[in-house]
Amino acid sequence: MTHPATTSLLDRSGLDRDQVKAEIARGLIGADDGELFLEYRQSEALMFDNGRLKQATYDTAQGFGLRAVKNDAVGYAHSSDVSIPALARAADAVGAVRAGYTGSLAAAPARTNVRLYGDDNPLDAPGFEAKVKLLGEIDAYVRDKDPRVRQVSVSLAATWQVVEIVRPDGESYRDIRPLVRVNVAVVAGSGDRQETGSHGYGGREGYQRFIETKAWRNAADGALRQALVNLDSVPAPAGEMDVVLGPGWPGVMLHEAVGHGLEGDFNRKQTSAFAGLMGQQVAAKGVTVVDDGTIQNRRGSLSIDDEGTPTNRTVLIEDGILVGYMQDRQNARLMNMKPTGNGRRESYAHVPMPRMTNTYMLAGQHDPKEILASVKNGIYAVNFGGGQVDITSGKYVFQCTEAYRIENGTIGAPLKGAMLIGNGPTDLHRISMVGNDLELDTGIGTCGKNGQGVPVGVGQPTLRMDRITVGGTGG
Repeated sequence: MTHPATTSLLDRSGLDRDQVKAEIARGLIGADDGELFLEYRQSEALMFDNGRLKQATYDTAQGFGLRAVKNDAVGYAHSSDVSIPALARAADAVGAVRAGYTGSLAAAPARTNVRLYGDDNPLDAPGFEAKVKLLGEIDAYVRDKDPRVRQVSVSLAATWQVVEIVRPDGESYRDIRPLVRVNVAVVAGSGDRQETGSHGYGGREGYQRFIETKAWRNAADGALRQALVNLDSVPAPAGEMDVVLGPGWPGVMLHEAVGHGLEGDFNRKQTSAFAGLMGQQVAAKGVTVVDDGTIQNRRGSLSIDDEGTPTNRTVLIEDGILVGYMQDRQNARLMNMKPTGNGRRESYAHVPMPRMTNTYMLAGQHDPKEILASVKNGIYAVNFGGGQVDITSGKYVFQCTEAYRIENGTIGAPLKGAMLIGNGPTDLHRISMVGNDLELDTGIGTCGKNGQGVPVGVGQPTLRMDRITVGGTGG
């Protein structure tokens, strides 16, 4: 069997190219757009918990999805059976979307020679025994650091994905995508009280850089530090106050509360709180937000998206003005805009849609110490856990997993149970200071939309937001 890294997935599956082209053309005749999406994927996950290997999984999957697009309608069929008969059945199924419609096929995506990551398969090295040994070393390291450690969970996960997009004219676009993530979670306790901390990191490359001793010790120390900080936390106050968001991962709040509202489909359907606001002031001056899928080796980056379009650095908000949306091919065409390389799908079994890549706010002029010193009564949110957002209204609720009280410009006691409650479009105008310390997250983000999950990146500098509602349990 030929290797998918060096061979077209069509050839690897033994498919005749002329037959494939004929079936695609038959399924898409008269459609506006569409493609055959082929995927081969290897994935593994190892979990070390309570001093032993608790889970070890390995999976190989392959399949195709055939899509025909007519106006705002989509016909989609997929199968794990990569064969001409299966493709013929798929062509019959997606053809129903045309309903007698005849149109001209959209132009194919532009070509690119850019490669943002290597071809190496992270599942190849190190071997299984070495990975298990490493997990045990990390577990022992954390337990030896502090007697208050009660539980340690360490995981390694990797995916190696090969995708190929075949257009009706027979042209194909190919990408090989490695992805690795390491995570350390710690439970620390004192008496009857227990608190957690975690730290993860990863990116689109092999394991080598991530399993160096310095790297995993940094993650382990970070997870333990957070657990011990939370062990000393006091109930969070409730009410309206000024909030300082730390750099890096707190950008997940920007991703959820603002980013989804700037995806093309929500705006075309007028269901986003930002719909119809192009060219208007939607944030405070000094706020610039971009979605950039072109950063080397980043978790959210792609050389091409899942429709074959090269990814871009797309400016969404510039100095507070809404200037762009993230677009896939279908929504871009219907909105008379250009695709931005944001057409993404979880797998061959899913249709593509506009999705974020690495979404972050650019740095400003203020020193982070200056920002903290400016707050008389507020909280400093350093890390976030789960959150909920209503795209239509922009309302959000986010839970802080690490936060501190700020009193008279000084960081005080760590807080437990702090929740940030607000409205994304409204609160963009409440950003009064933007730090000069932009950071991207460490490579842990996964974004959910319409039941599909894809890897993403987030980031921001330190921010001050005025008069934000904080939900807490303290006085």
